[in-house]
Amino acid sequence: MRKVLLPTIIFVCTIFLVLRLFYLQVIDDSLKLKSDNNAIKIAYDYPERGYIYDRNGKLLVANQPSYDIMVIPKDVKDLDTVEFCALLKITKEDFLAKIAKAKVYSPRLPSVFLPQLNKKEYAAFQEIERKFNGFYIQKRALRDYQVNYGANVFGFITQVNDKIISKNPYYKSGDLIGKQGVEESYEEYLRGVKGVKYIQKDKYNREIGSYKEGRFDTIAVQGKDITLSIDADLQKYGEELMINKRGGIVAIEPKTGEILALVTAPSYDPAILVGRQRSKNYTMLYHDSIAKPLYDRGLLAEYTPGSPFKILTGLVALQEGAIDENFTVFCNHGFSYAPGRFMKCHCHGGAMQLHRGIYESCNTFFSTSYMRTIDKFNNPPKGVDAWSNHLKSFGLGQFMGYDLPTGRKGKIPTSKTYKRMYPGWGWSSKTIVSNAIGQGEVLMTPIQLANMIAAVANRGYYYTPHIIKKIKGTPIDKRFTTKHVTTIDRKYFEPMISGLFDVYNFGTAHGLNVEGIDICGKTGTAENFAKINGKRVKLQDHSIFVAFAPKDNPKIAIAVFVENGYWGARWAGPITSLMIEKYIKKKITRTDLEKRMLEGSLQGEYNKYYAKPIVDTLIKSKVDSGVKLPVVKPEPKAKDSTGN
Repeated sequence: MRKVLLPTIIFVCTIFLVLRLFYLQVIDDSLKLKSDNNAIKIAYDYPERGYIYDRNGKLLVANQPSYDIMVIPKDVKDLDTVEFCALLKITKEDFLAKIAKAKVYSPRLPSVFLPQLNKKEYAAFQEIERKFNGFYIQKRALRDYQVNYGANVFGFITQVNDKIISKNPYYKSGDLIGKQGVEESYEEYLRGVKGVKYIQKDKYNREIGSYKEGRFDTIAVQGKDITLSIDADLQKYGEELMINKRGGIVAIEPKTGEILALVTAPSYDPAILVGRQRSKNYTMLYHDSIAKPLYDRGLLAEYTPGSPFKILTGLVALQEGAIDENFTVFCNHGFSYAPGRFMKCHCHGGAMQLHRGIYESCNTFFSTSYMRTIDKFNNPPKGVDAWSNHLKSFGLGQFMGYDLPTGRKGKIPTSKTYKRMYPGWGWSSKTIVSNAIGQGEVLMTPIQLANMIAAVANRGYYYTPHIIKKIKGTPIDKRFTTKHVTTIDRKYFEPMISGLFDVYNFGTAHGLNVEGIDICGKTGTAENFAKINGKRVKLQDHSIFVAFAPKDNPKIAIAVFVENGYWGARWAGPITSLMIEKYIKKKITRTDLEKRMLEGSLQGEYNKYYAKPIVDTLIKSKVDSGVKLPVVKPEPKAKDSTGN
């Protein structure tokens, strides 16, 4: 047996090696292709990126031709540098720096020498391209924006860097890739597949035809068109309403989770990030640390949600049996919850039940309800965790899983939060009662707040918010069609919705109603602190509003944040009403609100504590793009708040 085993192993291994060598040398030409690399030129054919449409079929983003000058450093010979630099309007120092960078990437492979020439520059270079050995033109497609809004939704395209190239072999030097927005999220669909041509060269480096008669050549495949859930008219209108303000608007279709509008303010014209000036303009936007036009407030800004959070406080208290619809609290314009501790309330006072407590936004009622919820467990940690779990069923305190590449979790505290905050001594519902009214340790992003009110509109369920509606030839991800059910029973939503409906009839949003539309909403005011020169400074409060409409069979749910906007009904409330009417009626009848919002400005409030941002350039881009800017009037004096 031993005598046979060794020869058998040797024989089998020999047969395997012979077969492998036969395959590599006779059947597989890939290694030969690599060995012949010096005699083969690889040319890429770049496809058009997929087009982007809104939910109604309106074209938002198309393509335009662009021309890059490519260089293969080892082929650069007998170059008239003076003529070359004069033609392209660059200095000799720029030329040497670009050549050096190309050599670092690869002396033998092509890389971008000068990107994104326009048609005139391309024509001038093409006429005498033959004189410049080692250089050639690579045609690509750049974005051609059909609208001057939605920059945060679209994102932009830019050249890949070395890090991306090292991680993904598909990309080569000079290739373009989507960054931010849907350009990044749906890059693999939008980019298509580039074609490759292998061209044979002779010993004099002249092209003599296709390698192997084009056996290895591939055809470019155009990127897939995508349809967004965005309503272009609503998006445009939201951005116009937010000019000279900072904040975010998120509107969702409750029955599907489709995002109807995703507004961040201030914003910019997406066209300024296309062409030779892209890098300069991006740097300008990036370094504006005051207005932060690249910061998507709808997805990234974490705010204390203020009084809209009372909706959740009430629902959890109902679910836990801590209160019922008839539970009554007497409010004396505030809530004394501990010796020397008093929480003010702007409601009209008197006997408060759930219905009136909502439409008058009574701090006393909801603080009491919150404390009864926590104290029901006779153990604050258990009470807080039960409360927290209910809130998380609304998608709070976690990444929501939407199809945009950026976001924040917000914060919903648990017992662990307070064990860290108060080590060594006890805490109770009184210690953390500010959570009841959306202050305390609670943080939410505008999209989380919009999703919350969408779940309320649906009476207890929601779909993960998403911005994709259709990909040509491909179904959308199943996670966007999966229903998420909250831990709150359906029966508890009806009394809450009744109170939200009367917010507009005779509550804190009285006067913001729209004839013919039954709107349910909730005003909010959130305290606003910032660290300036090392000191914690109290700034003007944020204005917040959430709503859905119609009351029955809702078609839109919306959250609006306006930074430093005083109270909810002053800025966020009117914007909410206008957005709802625009979407449902396709026209505006509340022209009084529209005029006030379009002409209103909070720049004076922002300039009190911060240096002037790069806002002039941003506004100029809007002017150049045809967006009509409002006439800026002096800020009116603040009035006393009548509610949260």
